[in-house]
Amino acid sequence: MAAGIRIVARSGSQIGRDRLGEGPIWVPERGTLFWVDIEAPALNWLDLASGETGRRPFPEPLGWIIPRAGRRDFIVGLKSGFATYDFEADRLVPIGDPEPDYPDNRLNDAKVDFAGRIWAGSMHQAETAVSGSLHRLDPDLTWKRMDGAYGVANGPTFSLDGRIIYHSDSAARTVYAFDLAQDGTLSGKRPFLRFPDEWGWPDGMTTDAEGCLWIAHWGGGRISRVDPEGRLMRAVTLPAPNITSCAFAGDGLDRLFVTSASRGAEGVPEAGALFEVDVGVRGLLPRAFGG
Repeated sequence: MAAGIRIVARSGSQIGRDRLGEGPIWVPERGTLFWVDIEAPALNWLDLASGETGRRPFPEPLGWIIPRAGRRDFIVGLKSGFATYDFEADRLVPIGDPEPDYPDNRLNDAKVDFAGRIWAGSMHQAETAVSGSLHRLDPDLTWKRMDGAYGVANGPTFSLDGRIIYHSDSAARTVYAFDLAQDGTLSGKRPFLRFPDEWGWPDGMTTDAEGCLWIAHWGGGRISRVDPEGRLMRAVTLPAPNITSCAFAGDGLDRLFVTSASRGAEGVPEAGALFEVDVGVRGLLPRAFGG
C-alpha cells in the first residue's frame, strides 16, 4: 500500500466491500461521513471520532444522501426519485420522481450549490441507453430538468465562487463546465476535461480550498487533481481499479475519503473499500440542502 493511503472499511469489517460505493459526504453536525452502496442498496457511515462504522440496507438503489439545513433528516436520491429520509427512525417519505417517463433510470450523483439547491444526475440503470439528465431540486421541493442526453450523468461539483458547475458524462469520458447564474439557470456548456482512454472514465468529484478539482477514475484506479483550467496537477494511484468518488472530511477538512466498487473487480481484494488518502490540502465545507 502506498504511503498516505489507508483502508478504512473493507472485506471483513462491519461494512464489508461495497458493490458500488458512491456519494461520500461529511456531515459535521454529526461528526460522521456517510456514503452509499448503490447496487447492494445500503447507507454506510463512519464516525470519525471513534472509527466505528455502520451499514443499513435500503429497499431500492440509493444514489446519494444530503443533509437538510437546520433539520435532522436528509434528502436522498433513489431509483424511484427524490425522498426525505429520517435516519433515526429509518423512514423514507417520497417527494417525487423527476423522470416518470424513464422507469429504467435511476438518480446517480448530486451536490448542493451556493443557494442550497441540489443538482442531481440520472442514468439508465443498465447503462445501455443515453437517457440521463441533470436535474435541479429547489428548496421548495420542486424540480426542473436542466440538461440531458447523458450516458452516465455524474460527479457535480462547483468552482470556489460558485459561478461554475462541473458535471460529467462518464460514458463520453468528458467533464463539462456550465456557467451557473444566481437564479439557477445554466449557460455556456463547454468541455472542461476529456479523459484519454488510459485514464478510464470520470466519476465523482469534489473541489478543494484552492479551487482545484479532485476527480475519481472509474477503470483508471486513481484520483486526479486538476486546476481550474483543466490541467493535471497530481495523480494518486489506489489499489482498486474502479474508483467512484471522493470527499473531504474532519474538523480541519483535511482528510480525503475515496469510495470504490467491487463490481467488475471481483478478484481484487481491496476493490469496494473506503480509502483515506493524505493529499496535503484542505477541502470545502459541504453545503446542506436549503429546504
